[in-house]
Amino acid sequence: MSTDTPDAPGDEMPSRAELAARVDELEDALAEATGEDDGKKMSIIATKGTLDMAYPPLILASTAAAFGYEVTVFHTFWGLEILHEERSKDLKLSSVGNPNMPVPNAVAALPGMDRVTTKMMEKKIADNDTATIEELVETSLDMGVEFQACQMTIDLMDYDEAEFYDGVTTGVGAATALQDMADADIQLLV
Repeated sequence: MSTDTPDAPGDEMPSRAELAARVDELEDALAEATGEDDGKKMSIIATKGTLDMAYPPLILASTAAAFGYEVTVFHTFWGLEILHEERSKDLKLSSVGNPNMPVPNAVAALPGMDRVTTKMMEKKIADNDTATIEELVETSLDMGVEFQACQMTIDLMDYDEAEFYDGVTTGVGAATALQDMADADIQLLV
């Protein structure tokens, strides 16, 4: 004797598509109930404040935000220069020790060469219609990128928090940055 009971007349088994739709509904309800989201997260640590090193974290952050990533950029030490509203407009390019500079190190070490190479780079940026640091910071903030300023560096280097771009998060420590990196899908040190 079979333990299976026959279906009552008129009861139809759900189709495969109906079952798949129900599974999707249940997964969405579970994700909502547990606070999970499908969003990807990127965490960047910015440590440099020269003209050439300000671009990588800003371009990566704004591009990731455009692709729907939740992006946090933790700025520490010289990286805070990028967040300083006035200083970020006057970042320099170091010509000494930069293997891609069109001048040898012996010439690059001469007084005034950093100013010359900075002007060369600024001209390339303008001629190429590349966004400025200020434009990239503002665009990134508008796209929801969270720029964090390291509190220890603010104190150590005597920064005035009021001089950072509006929207920059201050009072952030290394423990917060580490937790953010641990939670991120992509972690970068620039």
